Amino acid sequence: MPFALTRPVGELRFGAFTLRERAERCLGAKCLGHLTSEHLAGFDEPDAAPVLRLEDLAHDRALLYLSSRAVLDFDARPAVDRAGPLVSVDGEVAGWLQRAGDAPPPPTFIVDPAAQGAGAPAPPADRLPGRLLRNVWELVTRTPQQVARDIAWLFPTASAAGPPGAHVLGEDRLVLGRGAAVEPGVVLDLRDGPIWLDEGATVRAFTRLIGPAYIGRNTVVLGGCAVGVSVGPMCRVHGELEGSVVLGYSNKAHDGFLGHSYVASWVNLGAMTTNSDLKNNYGSIHLWTPTGERDTGELKLGALLGDHVKTGIGTLINTGTVVGAGSNLFGALLPPKYVPPFSWGSGEDLSAYDLDKFLETAAIVMARRDVELSASHAGMLRRAYAVGRSE
Repeated sequence: MPFALTRPVGELRFGAFTLRERAERCLGAKCLGHLTSEHLAGFDEPDAAPVLRLEDLAHDRALLYLSSRAVLDFDARPAVDRAGPLVSVDGEVAGWLQRAGDAPPPPTFIVDPAAQGAGAPAPPADRLPGRLLRNVWELVTRTPQQVARDIAWLFPTASAAGPPGAHVLGEDRLVLGRGAAVEPGVVLDLRDGPIWLDEGATVRAFTRLIGPAYIGRNTVVLGGCAVGVSVGPMCRVHGELEGSVVLGYSNKAHDGFLGHSYVASWVNLGAMTTNSDLKNNYGSIHLWTPTGERDTGELKLGALLGDHVKTGIGTLINTGTVVGAGSNLFGALLPPKYVPPFSWGSGEDLSAYDLDKFLETAAIVMARRDVELSASHAGMLRRAYAVGRSE
């Protein structure tokens, strides 16, 4: 949370790829879809895998059920010809290999793979190299290192020549995808890590981009300084960004600071929206979770903003703030450290966002990126609204 209310966890970006994209690349296999919360049926974001039901999967071929929290090392492969079905990652059961003709794993396994065989002897698990994400804030704090790992794996030797008129500092990898454009006057700083500009990405003049950084397909960096970021696809960003992730189709098109934060899809941050990522006493930052407040142990951690969040001009957000999906925040007052999903208001004065008005705005926002809010996706958002507001 707050992301899992409106999207499968596998469609969250970590490093240069979504968790689902990385699993596909590492395993050399296509993801059929996500097994997740029932209310997410109908999720159909562009280029994403669909939400499936366990009972709808065919059993005439081998299938790997893999935890969305698994971050595999590249070229990982499970052993198909082995005795037991269990697959472990980072010392924990995180997958189930179903061979052709075998029965699928029980639903209890899907809910909690690590509990498989608890209290009873279990067959040894095939080990896949990698690690598991165990806390939501790791999507933020570990992204720069993961971006560097992803670029090093995908482009082990390539380094593009500096674009005409741009200033390139350092000697790490610079990757320019097809149609990527860098205007004169841009500084590309490779001294602390590589930079990958994916297909159609544009970096406008008077931008300083410091690696490790990934700028996704058709994303435009409009100016300012960005360091240790993963942005896109189809985003517009400007101002100061540090150690942050901006998922697809979101806008931060004006000045303002975004630090050590995670911004989900279809978010719009009004001009001068700024978050804090460091406490005045330099203490450890605490974060709301569904099971209670947690001490993250992190010195720097900003905000987690769910899908379709909107902020008005000049909005200020405190350290360790969680803003639920579909919320619309405005005014000069700091919102609470936890904003329930589909909230509307200023400061602590929050009410429920009218569902029909929310869907009307969502349809307009998505159409601006040439994406239709389909009936199935709208139905999913209606169910997410009911779940989120009831909790």
